[in-house]
Amino acid sequence: MLDLKAQTDEKLVQRKAQKFNLWLGMLGMFMMFAALSSGFIVYTASGVDKGIKTLLPDTFVYSTIVIVVSSLTMFLAHKAAKNGDSSKQKLLLMVTFVLGIVFFALQVHAWNVLTERGVYFVNNNASQSFIYIFTGMHLAHIIAGLIVLIGAIIGANRLSKDGNLFRMDLASIFWHFLDLLWIYIYVFLLLNQ
Repeated sequence: MLDLKAQTDEKLVQRKAQKFNLWLGMLGMFMMFAALSSGFIVYTASGVDKGIKTLLPDTFVYSTIVIVVSSLTMFLAHKAAKNGDSSKQKLLLMVTFVLGIVFFALQVHAWNVLTERGVYFVNNNASQSFIYIFTGMHLAHIIAGLIVLIGAIIGANRLSKDGNLFRMDLASIFWHFLDLLWIYIYVFLLLNQ
C-alpha cells in the first residue's frame, strides 16, 4: 500500500515538472518573439525608408481564421477527453491536425505571394526579412505542435484515462499558445505594415 502511494506521489511530481517545463519553454518562445519584435522596432525607427513597405498577403487572414478554428477543435477534443469519449477526442484531434497542416500550407502560400511582389527573405530592407523570420519561426513551432498532436492522437487509446487527460492538458496548452502567438505576430505585422 505504501509503495503504491510512493508511485502515485512520484508520478504527480513528474507531471508537475513536465507542466513546469512546458510553461518555461513557452516563456522562452515568447521572449524570443518579444526580442524579434524589439529588433524590428529598433530597425524601423532608424529611418523612414526602413518600414515593411508592402501590404501583408490576404492569406494571413485566412490562416488566422484556420488557427482560431483549430484552437476551438482542440478545446472540444480536450472536453471529449474529460468526458471519456475517446472516439470523439481522436476525431477532433485529427481535425485539429488537418487544420494545422492547412495553416502551414497557407503560410507557405503567403511566402509565395510575397516573393511574387518582389519581397524576398534576403533584401536591402530587413523589415521585409522580418516577415519571413516571424512566420518561419512560428511555423517551426507549428511543426512541434503537430508532433504533439500525433502523440495525443496515439495516446487517446493507449493511455489510461488519467494519462490521456494529462497528455491532452499539455497538448491543449501548447496548441492554444501557438494560436495566441500567431495572433500576436499577425497583429504586430499588421500594425507595422
